[in-house]
Amino acid sequence: MTRTGVYPGTFDPVTLGHMDIIRRGVKLVDRLVIGVTTNPSKSPMFSVEERMDMVRREVAGCADGQISIVSFDSLLMDFAERQGASLIVRGLRAVADFEYEYQMAGMNQQLNDRIETVFLMADVSLQPIASRLVKEIALYGGEVGKFVSPAVAKDVRRRVDEIGRRGS
Repeated sequence: MTRTGVYPGTFDPVTLGHMDIIRRGVKLVDRLVIGVTTNPSKSPMFSVEERMDMVRREVAGCADGQISIVSFDSLLMDFAERQGASLIVRGLRAVADFEYEYQMAGMNQQLNDRIETVFLMADVSLQPIASRLVKEIALYGGEVGKFVSPAVAKDVRRRVDEIGRRGS
């Protein structure tokens, strides 16, 4: 029986912190589904398709055949059920993350108690990284290369330039 896990997120953009959780999470399962979603409370810099392409590029060569990238726009537990998942992988950076994730895990358990949530602590050096902050730094002209791969940094710079051209 194949053990499938889901690592959900907006990945807007995918950061080194996300990649750390992906590399570690894939060791826990036979198949890791990276679920790329749109969170209505967030305003994405990249489309779902662009984010999926970014994640696909970043995980290329990492655990070949074990990782799938799938978009979804539904309740996480419904998506996880459709993927045949037995666990949800979530990354934690700080106490604030824990409080939110603990509440979500409790609600998700009420929706489907056959799927467990597993929390992975982000590497200490990556704990401050958040996609929201990466976008904010980039929009104000800051360098984001410490937080994302060189290819993602290039994607972010290109998008910021496009936004600047539209705004002028």
